[in-house]
Amino acid sequence: MTEKEISQKEKDRSLKKAAKKGLKTMRKTKASHPVRNGARILKYGTSGFTRNIWLSSAATIVMSFTLIILFVTVVASVILTNTADMMREKIDITIYFKPNTSEEVLEKLTVIIKTDSNTKTVDTSTSEEEYEKFLAENADSEEIINVLDEDMKKLMISKMQSTMRIKVHDVDNLDSIKKLVESDATFKRYIDLEKAPTYDVNQAEIATITSWARIARTGGIILAVIFLVVSVLIIFSTIRMAIFSRREEIYMMKLVGADKGFIRGPFLVEAEICGVVAGVIAATASYFLFMFFAPKLSNYGINVDAIIDILESNKLILVYLVFIGLGIIVGRVSAWLAVSKYLRKM
Repeated sequence: MTEKEISQKEKDRSLKKAAKKGLKTMRKTKASHPVRNGARILKYGTSGFTRNIWLSSAATIVMSFTLIILFVTVVASVILTNTADMMREKIDITIYFKPNTSEEVLEKLTVIIKTDSNTKTVDTSTSEEEYEKFLAENADSEEIINVLDEDMKKLMISKMQSTMRIKVHDVDNLDSIKKLVESDATFKRYIDLEKAPTYDVNQAEIATITSWARIARTGGIILAVIFLVVSVLIIFSTIRMAIFSRREEIYMMKLVGADKGFIRGPFLVEAEICGVVAGVIAATASYFLFMFFAPKLSNYGINVDAIIDILESNKLILVYLVFIGLGIIVGRVSAWLAVSKYLRKM
């Protein structure tokens, strides 16, 4: 045996003696120094994280993707639901009456329609008022304004229907209003048969957006579960490999009487560090991704105001804390499963 090998063996023996002595000391002082034990667990856990940096990085990246997908799922569901609600708020039913229906008649019709409990507000407009609205909408068009002389004005007013615009409490339940309009004698007398009421306008768009919100929730949950399982498996494997590489050290701890809590602690800390780092990465990436896409979504009529209000306020800190908390939970559960499985075999 070479001098180098002999020297290495002596060094290993001295290290084992020092480790045994340190563990015996920790055992004696365990009850009286819980803070010191906690500090040691934190130190060993941090050391384990850096020692297995490549596996720890892989676990952190996968966990970050999982948290981002969860964020996208929640955000997509919220903004699509809010968009559908916003569209519902803007929807009104327009009923068209014969041209030149008087204001007095429109007031009578308003009283009748307000008897329906689903009616929220009613706004009426005579043919003259509809003509004024037409002028306001086309004020920038010189070609249209130039041809609207007095004779053309009279002709257009004679052809324009008077209107009633009704906002309702529940846009998904218009049967009672339809029945009232179709059965009431006054409505039947003055309603314009050439232009049907706009009961179903925007209903298809609302149904589509509601469907998207449902798909976003379902699809997002499925993807999140898949990535969550992958995260747990990777962290589980990372901790198992760390246990394997330190099995002699763990065995020595058991020999000198270290309890399972002290053995398990560093591995839980290692996984929790992965969770903290993943939470910060995921929260930061989610913030910048959303703020980048928010203006584009707004241009398509998607209501992103609720999420922007959260991300641009003090609540952003809570968002980070939620991400970090979820990361810690995922990491701790994964590590607990891995270590518990090993400790049961000992």
